Amino acid sequence: MVREITQRELRNESGEIMRALDDGDTFIVTRNGVPVGELTPLRRHRFVAAETVAAMFRTGPRIDYGRFRADLDAAANEAIEPRG
Repeated sequence: MVREITQRELRNESGEIMRALDDGDTFIVTRNGVPVGELTPLRRHRFVAAETVAAMFRTGPRIDYGRFRADLDAAANEAIEPRG
């Protein structure tokens, strides 16, 4: 939900606005009726158990180490020459 608030509301009701951000609300801040900014909640990092990640990778495709290394070597230049 996006809600428009004034600069004054942001100053006077900051606690309520912060709680609403925690709940996922987004705000457009206006000054003299002109939008000047947007407040959006940060995406929270979620913990994933190591066992879950390991299970996901078990079903993934196998990587041929030799081919992978060859691709990296072809893409990267390890020469110690200055770039011009």
